[in-house]
Amino acid sequence: MLHDRVLVRTEAGEGERRSTGGILIPATAELSRRCAWAEAVAVGQSVRSVEPGDRVLYDPEDKLEVEVRGATYVLLRERDLHAVAAERLSGAEGSTGLYL
Repeated sequence: MLHDRVLVRTEAGEGERRSTGGILIPATAELSRRCAWAEAVAVGQSVRSVEPGDRVLYDPEDKLEVEVRGATYVLLRERDLHAVAAERLSGAEGSTGLYL
């Protein structure tokens, strides 16, 4: 990885899902813009706040998909991330482990 780039593996497919009330939402239903969580797989040398294994929040509209060894990943710039959630951050006193 070069510079400020972060390679992430997306979570959950684009298929059917259930609302918190139990209503089945088909994959073809259009939703409002929502951010998505993903796991950081690799980071460039200029990335300061993310390490491999961290969960990051990003806007799916601003993604660039790449295929590496048959697996699909998303390539982002560090500045395109909205939040970082990591186990290593939750050990600090008074910390939630989530940085926005």
